[in-house]
Amino acid sequence: MIQSSTSKSQKSPVKGAGLPSSATQKRRSLLNSDASRAVILQAFVLMLALFGLWFLFANASENLNRLGMTFGFDFLQVTAGFNISWSLIPYDPSMSYWRVFFVGIVNTLILSFCVIVVGTLIGTLVGILRLSENPLVSQLARWYVEIVRNVPLLIQIIFWFTVVFSTLPAPRESYHLGEWFFLNNRGLYVTTLQSAVSWGWVLALVAGLILLLYGLLRWSKPYYALSGSRSSGFYIGLVVWALLAGWVLWFFVNAMTLSVPSLQGFNFSGGAYLPASFGAAFVAMTVYRSAAIAETVRAGMQSIDRGQHEAAFTIGFSRVQSLRLILIPQAIRSIIPPMTNSWLTSVKDSSLAVAIGFPELVSVFMQTSMNQTGRAIEIIFMVMGFYIFISLLISYLLNKYNDSVQYKVR
Repeated sequence: MIQSSTSKSQKSPVKGAGLPSSATQKRRSLLNSDASRAVILQAFVLMLALFGLWFLFANASENLNRLGMTFGFDFLQVTAGFNISWSLIPYDPSMSYWRVFFVGIVNTLILSFCVIVVGTLIGTLVGILRLSENPLVSQLARWYVEIVRNVPLLIQIIFWFTVVFSTLPAPRESYHLGEWFFLNNRGLYVTTLQSAVSWGWVLALVAGLILLLYGLLRWSKPYYALSGSRSSGFYIGLVVWALLAGWVLWFFVNAMTLSVPSLQGFNFSGGAYLPASFGAAFVAMTVYRSAAIAETVRAGMQSIDRGQHEAAFTIGFSRVQSLRLILIPQAIRSIIPPMTNSWLTSVKDSSLAVAIGFPELVSVFMQTSMNQTGRAIEIIFMVMGFYIFISLLISYLLNKYNDSVQYKVR
């Protein structure tokens, strides 16, 4: 049989013909990998972020050059030249803007700390009362939450300052408790202890005593773990520590005197003083934040299975024992995450106290200092950095605590 010329001219296919090259295959495998795509996406986002920062910096630099201004923090060493109405740390107008910055930070932290502590306690109580079987109690707690959390915080701050604290009597007609406490439209005056020794030394010695006691307990722990009792060296060290603590206490008691507020002219002198603006901001922020915390606590308590309640009552626990020993320890695992947000918001909400003249960070640094120096960018960066640092610190501490109370899966 004679083959046609066409069939003769056909060649066998070359090995590998029509297949993608090795380089192309590598590129395809690289793009098909989840890890590779994640790296590429992150690099792209990072480039966008860097470009945005460069654009903002270039724009700000151009505007500063156009106005004949320079970027820097040398103004912090300049004398501030203005007074601050209330400060827990020593301050006078001859001090620098650095001192103004620290005064604002301390005032902000004091207000935030008081709001967080008292607001958490009240919110926890109201959240538990919302679950009460008494309809009157539960409805009162419910309406407290609904009314408070639906009124803007700024309005509540202004309300407490103008309607409540500003209408208190003048200093000469102050409400008073003996000669120890005086309350008027300027604030609260309380009797305090004054020490001839610096309070820094007092805190340092107290901290030293606590560390000594902690070290003594750690030193005796191995012996206690083996024998079940403390060694004689521990008791000797404890006696020495008690004598040292007694001497420190005697020394400071003799160095302290009472500072009692007394009316001098139109105002009080002596003692400690909390301005009316602090009281209004504290009450308004505490009430507002307690409503949010109450809902967090209520939701956390309701996340516990009903059988836990019934089991507690079955073995004879009272309602208080059931809450303290069974329900709250379990509910805390679901309460802490949203509680973290409430604490962070409490710190940031303190900036609203500027509306009633409380000298917190925004008031003394972002208003007065900025108006005098004109360094808006630097001051805003510093204030933002403070709030970011405090927020990250609170978040880190509460997240660590949250990890410690979660169930451990083996």
